[in-house]
Parts: sequence; C-alpha cells; structure tokens
Amino acid sequence: MSDLSFASEPYVLRLYVTGNTPQSSRAIKNIKTICDFYLKDRYNLTVVDLYSETERAQDDQIIVAPTLVRHSPLPIRRLIGDLSDTARVLSALDVPTPNSARET
Repeated sequence: MSDLSFASEPYVLRLYVTGNTPQSSRAIKNIKTICDFYLKDRYNLTVVDLYSETERAQDDQIIVAPTLVRHSPLPIRRLIGDLSDTARVLSALDVPTPNSARET
C-alpha cells in the first residue's frame, strides 16, 4: 500500500519570477492550474518578484527564474522553468495522483 501522508499535509510553495515577462506569466499560470487541479484547498502559493524582493531570493538561494520552491512538505524541493510539463512538476513536488496511488 502507498504512503499518502503527503496527501493531507498542505503544500507551501514559493514561485520566484522576474517581473512581468512572458516566461514569468506562463510559470504563474501553469503552477496555479496544477495546484487548483491536484492540490485544491491544500496549498499556499506565494509569487515573489526577484526585482522587488531580492533578500527573500537570497534566503532561498535563487539564482535563476522562474524557480518554484516547495518548502513543505519536507524536504525542500526546487524546480526551474515555466512549469509547462505537468507530469514533471507533479513528480518533482511528490504530488500524489490517483494513478500513483494505484501503481504501488
């Protein structure tokens, strides 16, 4: 049987972007779509503009954008890019899906 302890723990995510660029806008749209579908009512997403919050980016050791950081559940995970590959995002964030529960 699969361990779905992640299923009840809220996901705390921080997306770092650089201003209002097309790539930043895509990343925001993509992660919101993924979260609304797969993590409905179980996530807290903060979007951080590297230009206006450089100290926060330094705290998370961000050197490129867009970068998504999963702070919770632990361990911390980072994912770089526009987050357009849903399967890759779900895998990197260890988001349990109905299919993953059946496979184990």
